[in-house]
Amino acid sequence: MTPDLPLKQKVFAIIAALLFLALIFNLVRRRRLKIEYAWLWIATGSMMIVFIWRYDWLVLLNTAIGAVTSTTTLFLLAIFFLAIVNLHYSVRISEMSTRIKDLAQETALLQHDLAKLKAGETHQSEKNR
Repeated sequence: MTPDLPLKQKVFAIIAALLFLALIFNLVRRRRLKIEYAWLWIATGSMMIVFIWRYDWLVLLNTAIGAVTSTTTLFLLAIFFLAIVNLHYSVRISEMSTRIKDLAQETALLQHDLAKLKAGETHQSEKNR
């Protein structure tokens, strides 16, 4: 028989996971979190509930990776999760950096063209006098 979480721990953990999911949905509703990122956090909250509800799956995962305790497995999963999030944000920052550079160059060219047009208009109006 696999061990199970004590009832108080299970209730507390489920309430914490549900509050986490409610926070995510509230942030999306108020447009403080984009839907493209919300799926990651919804999946995280859902996995929290799955591992709380089916603690035996976590124990099975412990056995599969050779961990002694569930906390070791949870820390390992958290480290992998944070590494993936960091990698994702690094890619997004790199994309944004390239996009900002391109926009700055495009703006500079447009300002240069506008200055040339204004100079041409001034020169034309002086000729017409």
